[in-house]
Amino acid sequence: MVTMDEIVALCKRRGFIFQSSEIYGGLNSCWDYGPLGVEMKNNIKRLWWKANVQLRDDVVGLDSSILMNPKVWEASGHLSNFADPMADCKVCKKRWRVDQLQEYKCPECGGELTEARMFNLMFKTFMGPVEDESAVVYLRPETAQGIFVNFVNVQQTMRKKLPFGIAQIGKSFRNEITPGNFIFRTREFEQMEIEYFVKPGTDEYWHKHWIEQRINWYYKLGIRKENLRVREHGKDELAHYAKACVDIEYLFPMGWSELEGIANRTDFDLTQHQKYSGENLTYFDDETKQRYIPYVIEPSAGVDRSLLAFLIDAYEYQQIDKDDFRVVLHLHPAIAPVKAAVFPLMKKEELVKKAREIYNELKYKWIVQYDESGSIGKRYRRQDEIGTPFGITVDYQTLEDETVTIRDRDTMEQVRVHIKEIIPYLEERIEVKF
Repeated sequence: MVTMDEIVALCKRRGFIFQSSEIYGGLNSCWDYGPLGVEMKNNIKRLWWKANVQLRDDVVGLDSSILMNPKVWEASGHLSNFADPMADCKVCKKRWRVDQLQEYKCPECGGELTEARMFNLMFKTFMGPVEDESAVVYLRPETAQGIFVNFVNVQQTMRKKLPFGIAQIGKSFRNEITPGNFIFRTREFEQMEIEYFVKPGTDEYWHKHWIEQRINWYYKLGIRKENLRVREHGKDELAHYAKACVDIEYLFPMGWSELEGIANRTDFDLTQHQKYSGENLTYFDDETKQRYIPYVIEPSAGVDRSLLAFLIDAYEYQQIDKDDFRVVLHLHPAIAPVKAAVFPLMKKEELVKKAREIYNELKYKWIVQYDESGSIGKRYRRQDEIGTPFGITVDYQTLEDETVTIRDRDTMEQVRVHIKEIIPYLEERIEVKF
């Protein structure tokens, strides 16, 4: 399996991900997505939205504010429960999560640790000109609460009947004590979450439904089945609000770790917000003529972790023959940051002109690249390393019969296609059917 160091090196070398504030020495666990990384990230988000909102009649979207009334976090339990036990090393001053220590001493230097104390993971800031307790607000640690407090707004304006869901993609912030493993655990991250509201008593059915839907999404986009598994939470690890929860885990270089969680949150959140706000958050069931608070099924995935898993799963160091090798990313074409690259066989005016015409037409459909630098073999290798699925070469035969060669990234096989058929050819292979 590929190591995390190899993935980090590739991301820096090819413009996927950079260390944040790198020229100033960086900032721990903060990362910037480069030109290729932001395209790949946007593709993942678009594909998640397409599968879970666009193609479903029972899910609608939302984009809620990062800053919310502090009472939201009091009602949700984040002010009292969202904390980890931590201890500081008396020697090197580093901070550690006590529940992750093998023995009660500093893993870095072996020094003595302070007594454990609870550390709230929410970032605190102030709203307005005066920095006092009345001005305290928090950067949201999850996107879910923005959905819960808008349950009635969305249900009534969109005239939705149960079961229905509200989906959201957005940034969240957690002041993690021990972030690490590249973009796996960071303090600023992006979530793709659905809160799916159901009638109590049907929650177990819908929980199973969403587990199946979500793991199939990863399969459809090329994650190998042997690298995914579903792990059910034991009773001792369930969150205080959860009736049941499973993790979709991926086999990362550091071992099996959570890729996505799918929880049965019961009616905890809406009940809490009704209690603290004094607003009626019940749902009126036209069929039974009863009012009740819905149960909630929550599929919650990380954009950053998903991107990391797709990169790891696609990576291959491939020995072509004794003297030739390539690094290739076997990304699903729908996820690949660049869909196709256009090359003139040689830097001759008539070939360059025709290649530019094709490139200019394709860029209205997809992110594509034009490259005329170096040998054609080197140009193929550059595109293989960033996962570009198709290489389109304009040669002298193109000038005679309007055909080009299209090279497949994975097989390296080439076919001749008429210029008018390039777009349909690519569309058929890039599109994913959920």
